[in-house]
Amino acid sequence: MALETQGVPQLELEAVIGFNGHVFSGLRVHPDREHLIYPLGCTVILKRIKDGKQEFLHGHTNNVSCISVSKSGLYIASGQVNFMGFQAMVIIWDYAQRTIYAQLLLHKAKVEALAFSPNSKYLVSLGGQDDGSIVVWDIETKQAICGSPAAAHSAGHCLTVQYSNTNNNVFVSAGSGTLRVWELDLPNRKIRPTECQTGKLKRIVKCIEIAEDDKFIFCGTTSGDIMKINLKTGLLSDYGPVKAKYSLGVNVIRILKSGDLLVGSGSGIFTLCSKTNFKTLQKVQLEKAVTSIAIRGEGQQFFVGTEAAQMYRFSYENFKSELISTSHNSAVKDVAISFGTSELFATCSEEDIRLWHIDKPKELLRITVPNMTCNSLDFMVDGHSIISAWNDGKIRVFAPESGRLMLIVHNAHRMGVTAIAGTRDCKRIISGGGEGQVRVWELQSHGHRLLETMKEHKATINCIKIKSDDKECVTASSDGACIIWDLVRFASLQMVIANTLFRTVAYWDVYDGSAIRELEGSLSGAINGMHITQDGKHFVTGGDDKLVKVWDYMEGAVTHTGIAHGGSITSIKVCSNNRTLVSTSADGAILRWRFPHASSS
Repeated sequence: MALETQGVPQLELEAVIGFNGHVFSGLRVHPDREHLIYPLGCTVILKRIKDGKQEFLHGHTNNVSCISVSKSGLYIASGQVNFMGFQAMVIIWDYAQRTIYAQLLLHKAKVEALAFSPNSKYLVSLGGQDDGSIVVWDIETKQAICGSPAAAHSAGHCLTVQYSNTNNNVFVSAGSGTLRVWELDLPNRKIRPTECQTGKLKRIVKCIEIAEDDKFIFCGTTSGDIMKINLKTGLLSDYGPVKAKYSLGVNVIRILKSGDLLVGSGSGIFTLCSKTNFKTLQKVQLEKAVTSIAIRGEGQQFFVGTEAAQMYRFSYENFKSELISTSHNSAVKDVAISFGTSELFATCSEEDIRLWHIDKPKELLRITVPNMTCNSLDFMVDGHSIISAWNDGKIRVFAPESGRLMLIVHNAHRMGVTAIAGTRDCKRIISGGGEGQVRVWELQSHGHRLLETMKEHKATINCIKIKSDDKECVTASSDGACIIWDLVRFASLQMVIANTLFRTVAYWDVYDGSAIRELEGSLSGAINGMHITQDGKHFVTGGDDKLVKVWDYMEGAVTHTGIAHGGSITSIKVCSNNRTLVSTSADGAILRWRFPHASSS
């Protein structure tokens, strides 16, 4: 943590929309049957199933890469990634206290997988491909017992590890051309591997599940079949399906009490398949690759997570999917809060615009334009339309209730529309493009017309803010200039030049274009988002240092900071009645904070 945030009160985080669906088996159900556990950025989230109440485990310094929960339910373990050459941390959390129990440092660059022993005495951790080692930890002493390279030199990388269900000294590891049963020799502090023999079958194993009685190991492969290995002998006993393999590989397997398997594939197929011949008994197609299957209790209910950052709930009886949560699965580019009521907010990312209800953050509407990216969006003040800027050079205006396309401005900008804002009187749109032009459009009852093109910027327009009287606007560009424009005469009034990349701007009352005050907004990295409150007393910033900062405008000092984002903050807004602050980040997360200062207007 930087010095700038020490001693500053923290913002209260109210809700998080987001789930990193790229983490294999990242979604878990706690043995208390009441909580889901899943990663988002650097945070591990606990979400109560019955009412959706969230709690957050903060401690990782980079994205969480794997999660495991002990059988007893006392501990959660999570691993992270880190930069090359740096150590990647494993944290063991005390579940009851919601605190860090131990921080374990040995692996380099990435922790690939984690597994607890059945008695919760040991934790086995597997390092990523730049590390390649397996370590067994004693949870009581918080020390490493022993370690070993995960695979033989001749084999490929190890990808996953799973503990036996009955024996605290046996675990299994697998990966590219490697499948080993390990035995822990505690008195001599050694782990000894036995290679499993798969005969002619050459496979890359993505996931392992061990039968409850420890007789067989089931291995899901990238080839789309499942190998059944005898754990005692290490020999291949069966494999399948032989003909109808799972497209794009088997990502995750779970065994039900009956012995039948739940299987999730890379193509989004989720099935229940027979334990005897791998025949499909039930099948559902979900959106994007299945990456997690979590069984609740005895298996009457299970939760499935996908790469599209969606979570589904299934019941065993009818095998019907119920979508319980959605989020962006790529960086969120912009956020806008509707004016006045502030009940709705909208976000855009690579693939779509989504509309959310602010109180119970739930997706109300999704607007998709295939293969196009929305760069920026805004609500018109009257709340009747959402205006949006797209990389195909078009401005699209949508109805917020239905998502209906109300208006499209073709060829608005030559190199894509990169910034957009609407005037208070709802009669004009001001847009900025990749070529550096600023254009003013008049909205008419039956269409639109171009009023003026203003050319002074030399590079992409990143941000447009309009003064509340609609007479002036200010634009920020990658060319390092901020220009204040007269919207009555369509001329530039003032230019403020800095030797930096302007990503965003807020309105200063400028008479002569001299900076009233320059603030060091962030000691580490760029500021990507900024917004001034309606009463002009405070402003908020967010950037590459992942901190949300609330500033006092007159004092020029930080009054509160918010620490929770796992990725760079991409945009940030305060609602018009000063109740809520919404920030978005590059890991797809949307965070809602309580705004600390009441509105004075």
